[in-house]
Amino acid sequence: MANTLSKTRKVLNYLANGNTLTAAEARARFGVRNLRATISNIRELVERFGNWEIDTEVSPTGKTRYTMYDTHPGRRAYGFREDGSRYLL
Repeated sequence: MANTLSKTRKVLNYLANGNTLTAAEARARFGVRNLRATISNIRELVERFGNWEIDTEVSPTGKTRYTMYDTHPGRRAYGFREDGSRYLL
């Protein structure tokens, strides 16, 4: 059985790599229809322990762009694979 990633995990991985995302981009890249709800789920996961923060920026045209920041930049002892599992650096 192939290990497939959920849409939420794909968005989380994309944001964790320093990319920004709008609803239209999320729909085209990952098939996410309700990015606001997906971001709400991700925010609950990543901000729980204070390691990451989701930032929302609204452009003058009214499009919302989401970014995820590492609140503790620097060297970490582990990284994340595409499937979400951790590995030692």
